[in-house]
Amino acid sequence: MLEVPPVDFGQPLSLGPLLERAAAAVPDKTALVGARGRLTYAELADEVSRTAAALNELGVRAGDRVAVSLANDIDIVTALMGIWAQGAVFVGVHTVLAPPEKRYLVDDCEPSLYITADADDDVGAPRVIVLDEWRARVAGADPLTPWPQSDPLAVAAIAYTSGTTGNPKGVMHSQHNALLPGAVAVARGSYDADDVFLCVQPLTILNLQVLNPLTTAQALGTCCIANRHDPVSLARWIKQEGVTHFAVVPTVAYDLLTHPDVNPEDLATLTKPRVGGAAMPESVKLLFEERFGIKPATSYALTEGPTLVTRQDPDRPIIEGSCGQALPHIDVQVLDDDDRPAEVGEVGEICFGPRPEGPWAGVYRTMLGYWGRPELSAEVLRDGMVHSGDLGRFDSNGELFIVERRSQMIIRGGNNIYPAEIERVLGADSRVAECCVVGRPDDRLGEAVVAFVQSAPGVAVGAEDLIALCQANLAPYKVPDEVCFVEAFPRSPLGKIARAQVQAI
Repeated sequence: MLEVPPVDFGQPLSLGPLLERAAAAVPDKTALVGARGRLTYAELADEVSRTAAALNELGVRAGDRVAVSLANDIDIVTALMGIWAQGAVFVGVHTVLAPPEKRYLVDDCEPSLYITADADDDVGAPRVIVLDEWRARVAGADPLTPWPQSDPLAVAAIAYTSGTTGNPKGVMHSQHNALLPGAVAVARGSYDADDVFLCVQPLTILNLQVLNPLTTAQALGTCCIANRHDPVSLARWIKQEGVTHFAVVPTVAYDLLTHPDVNPEDLATLTKPRVGGAAMPESVKLLFEERFGIKPATSYALTEGPTLVTRQDPDRPIIEGSCGQALPHIDVQVLDDDDRPAEVGEVGEICFGPRPEGPWAGVYRTMLGYWGRPELSAEVLRDGMVHSGDLGRFDSNGELFIVERRSQMIIRGGNNIYPAEIERVLGADSRVAECCVVGRPDDRLGEAVVAFVQSAPGVAVGAEDLIALCQANLAPYKVPDEVCFVEAFPRSPLGKIARAQVQAI
């Protein structure tokens, strides 16, 4: 087995040395596989340098935001890496977002360039480049050498996450932040050069870049990028490429394990499957354990991490309901209302930051804040820790249990949905007096989205009208699965809609 060169955790991590190390160690080894083709590590380093040159020719400078809305393929990985090589900031824009949602992100981050596969993507960016032109520019550029000097601790990515206000906020991370999870995983022996990853979820999501191509590049492994996630296609990828690892949401795992056209032998190489991003129904857990011989390990992860903060160890007994223990480089605490550590078993706010002592002391760094929101950033990052807003408790073994995640967030098929996003769209319609969006258990999706609506007096409105309204203004995965009408909402003593009672209707 090829030995991966050790990482110097005494220095902030940055992309340049990582790619140089990989291209020198395994120049002819396959780094990326996608619908477009394959790139070796030498070819990847070359394309990233040409991507940086193309950006430079377009006037992109250090600190500029570059918004990217591309489907899963090699281009979105080399775009992120080229943006970092130029010292600029990557902003992923999910391709399935509705036009108003895309425009909000663009208005908020003010990118100097917007790269898209959709020629009709009218988002109001000052410069829009469609994929074909972008590929031609990259192919025709001379490699940029040396790369401009950039600060590995400066803002390198803005990852938008929805909030309880209904509008997304941009989480800022550095190159060091984004590279650290992979570096720690490789240093702990979780992955090596023999591993073949399969990325299933959209790489416009920074956490998916962190968990897939940025981790495989440090392991000197291979990252396959699936542009479809139906079970038959995924099984074909796994068999043809000898995939050893993927991290998917329970919905994808369920479909892969139950589809009649998927031969279990096609999954034989998949020895390191991971499932997360949503609660896993018991039926899926049983199927998973029967097929792979291990219990599915869950974790606590969030955009502000980025990615994992705690994780269950599949080699240890799995405690039902636990999210596992803190990763070795992250100090996780449960704090009471006075920001003091809660007693074991007591519920408090989950907070996390760098380890204060030990071999991992100071290696982890918190997110840099929320883009354009200094007051919120100061509040969330007080005392040098990320205050997640999630409630949890520790047991005597240091296992973390989530009590409540971010108010009433719905996790549908692994996608995080805040009711306020949908309620904002519904509530803006004059035919709606009030509304309340909740999640309901669903065997396949984890949760389904149900909108309860009280019509305005004397106005007729149908469920199909409101679903059409949501389809025009929201990403498909946020559109309610069901709309229910009520004459009046149950109320709390303060007059607010009693969401828990609505959920029980």
